Amino acid sequence: MPSYTLSVNDQNHTVEVDKGTSLLWVLREHLGLTGTKYGCGIAQCGACTIHVDGSPMKACVLSVEDFSNGEKIKTIEGLSEQGDHPLQKAWVEVQAPQCGYCHSGQIMQAAALLENNPSPSKEEIKAHMNGNICRCGTYLRIVQAIQLAAQNQ
Repeated sequence: MPSYTLSVNDQNHTVEVDKGTSLLWVLREHLGLTGTKYGCGIAQCGACTIHVDGSPMKACVLSVEDFSNGEKIKTIEGLSEQGDHPLQKAWVEVQAPQCGYCHSGQIMQAAALLENNPSPSKEEIKAHMNGNICRCGTYLRIVQAIQLAAQNQ
């Protein structure tokens, strides 16, 4: 079985998995980073959003072998060790989640936005978050949380 070394949350991890194994399953099943969720398996819902070299990507459709060349992978666990990233604090303050299942992907998508645009307009937030689905429909609270985090960073 092939071996791959991944840089995840500023730590190197070596895993032995079959070629073609989903990066999502490596993160969850082999590294124990279960904050990244499986939603659809076809990169349409965003529950599995992670950052690769600072860009949001959907882990469910990424193959592990394509990310063992030094790319920097960040999961929700790597966003803040203490859970005190401005987005995480804003999410709690505005009570953004209902069931919460999609919210690690939502937060990772929002974090990429704020890294590139620290003061986005409401329209920019909506456009950037468009690929992340919340089945509970808490979109208004998600937008409020992102606006609050932008003010508090």
